[in-house]
Amino acid sequence: MNKKVEKELESVLAKIEEEIMQNNDDLLQFPQLPAKGITTERVLTELDNLQNLKHSDWINGKVSGAVYHGDVFPGVRKMEAEVVSMVLKIFNSPETGCGSTTSGGTESLLLTGLAARQYGKAYRGITQPEVIAPVTVHAGIEKACFYFGMKLHKVDLDPKTYQVDIKKVKRLINKNTVLLVGSAPNYPHGIIDDIESLSKLALKNNILLHVDACLGSFIVSFLEKSGVHGKGAIPLFDFRLPGVTSISCDTHKYGFAPKGSSIIMYRNSKIRECQYYVLSDWTGGMYGSPTLAGSRPGALMVGCWATLVNIGEEGYTKSCRDIVRTSMKLKYAIQGNEVLSKYLEVIGNPIGSVISFKVRDNVNDFSIYALGDLLGKKGWHFASLQNPAALHFALTRLTIPIIDELIGDIIESTEHLVEENEKHGDNKKKDVGDTAALYGVAGSVTTSGVADKVIIAFLDTLYKI
Repeated sequence: MNKKVEKELESVLAKIEEEIMQNNDDLLQFPQLPAKGITTERVLTELDNLQNLKHSDWINGKVSGAVYHGDVFPGVRKMEAEVVSMVLKIFNSPETGCGSTTSGGTESLLLTGLAARQYGKAYRGITQPEVIAPVTVHAGIEKACFYFGMKLHKVDLDPKTYQVDIKKVKRLINKNTVLLVGSAPNYPHGIIDDIESLSKLALKNNILLHVDACLGSFIVSFLEKSGVHGKGAIPLFDFRLPGVTSISCDTHKYGFAPKGSSIIMYRNSKIRECQYYVLSDWTGGMYGSPTLAGSRPGALMVGCWATLVNIGEEGYTKSCRDIVRTSMKLKYAIQGNEVLSKYLEVIGNPIGSVISFKVRDNVNDFSIYALGDLLGKKGWHFASLQNPAALHFALTRLTIPIIDELIGDIIESTEHLVEENEKHGDNKKKDVGDTAALYGVAGSVTTSGVADKVIIAFLDTLYKI
């Protein structure tokens, strides 16, 4: 009986694939990024060809109610599948690799958390799931643990490298651990965690390992190919490490795709299936959703696909090389300039597009937040960090032609703060400025709850008219 059911199921699945996976010889195929990007004219021609694929006659009202299903727009389905395939390839996925498109990095992290919880429950019998991640991990992982009822252990960093402390990770692993997390790189400091050591721990303990490359995206994945660091070894962080079971990558960051597109990748479909939601006995019919959203905007994925095939491997390699050379110029300026190196220091050893810096430990009466406010008055928007207090800047292609102006303004603002400190001495009012005041409240034990209220007020204001 089981064999008969399996045979019938195979027949049904074959028909589904035949109906949904429409193709013809006139269409270009992009299982991986083209070596050279195709022209804008060729992209538009290909979009016209995809539009002409046979699809449901929704425009004349012959599709019930609304247009929800993937088979209604076969061209969009093809583009979405190719985007996932292209990104899998640049992260050195095995043949079994698979993934899904999402609305952004946070949804990708929510899904990896959900998949880990369900995988642990289904295959290891874990009912009280725990996650281990660096203190620098993106807030999306904390949100996943909050949403899906998982205990999160946040691990301190190595004080020299600013990578997650592997020894502390090892001590926290227990029978309820469903997921280890590392960043490539992390958002605050731009530091790539020791993913190779995390991979060994994951394999040894039979635990899933997620690498958050949302920010690194098409920078970190092209570092090696770009040769920007010469013969210097680029640490492994992708599927070439056997313990890595999932990776998130934002195509809307350094992939330059429209905002609202990210990819969550898995080593195999067994893990990806754990993020799916399936309801076969619903009165409204059989229901299945690959991600958190039900209806998803196909236009975003069309824009993403068009961007990837237009820029191509050569374009992304050049982009990575140019951006990272510029970020290294900023890094070396902070480390080598007579003024900056006396008061500031780069956090860790960033090798990508993000540079973070703080006040040197032996320097007193110098507020990094006040420096950020001064730079803000000059038009620069730095991200303010805490624990430790620091500033960071994620460089893009737009930063390249104005990097000397940026470095000059940091030097000038630093000199100005030093002069103010010397002029006012001990009577100087410290941490003057909106940023300094806000982070002073956030870092206070007695007023820490006030900072939460400020954040809530900000979120409320977004919806006021």
